[in-house]
Amino acid sequence: QVQLVESGGGLVQPGGSLRLSCAASGIVLDFYTMNWYRQAPGKQRELVATVATGGSTNYADSVKGRFLASRDNAKNTASLQMNGLKPEDTAVYYCNANRPSRPGLWGPSDHWGQGTQVTVSS
Repeated sequence: QVQLVESGGGLVQPGGSLRLSCAASGIVLDFYTMNWYRQAPGKQRELVATVATGGSTNYADSVKGRFLASRDNAKNTASLQMNGLKPEDTAVYYCNANRPSRPGLWGPSDHWGQGTQVTVSS
């Protein structure tokens, strides 16, 4: 059974920091792109950060320079370091492991964590 378990969310003041972690079981993250999404109340889920299998990263413009996504394949985990948090960062954050299909090897695979609440407020 595949599980992605997130931790590290909470309440923080504007300008503060949080570090989210995503621990995987039942899959080997080496072969997966790791994505972090967030969804604020009344808004669509948006992609915040991506860490490719080789370690390269991409970020939404709204978090560039403040968030840092990483992965530790040896520990089968991914992390999102969030600095300089703003009230508009308030959302439920989800980790996602995505592996596209490779003909003759495997089909597509996509897994989600349960989400962790991040609230930025004074």
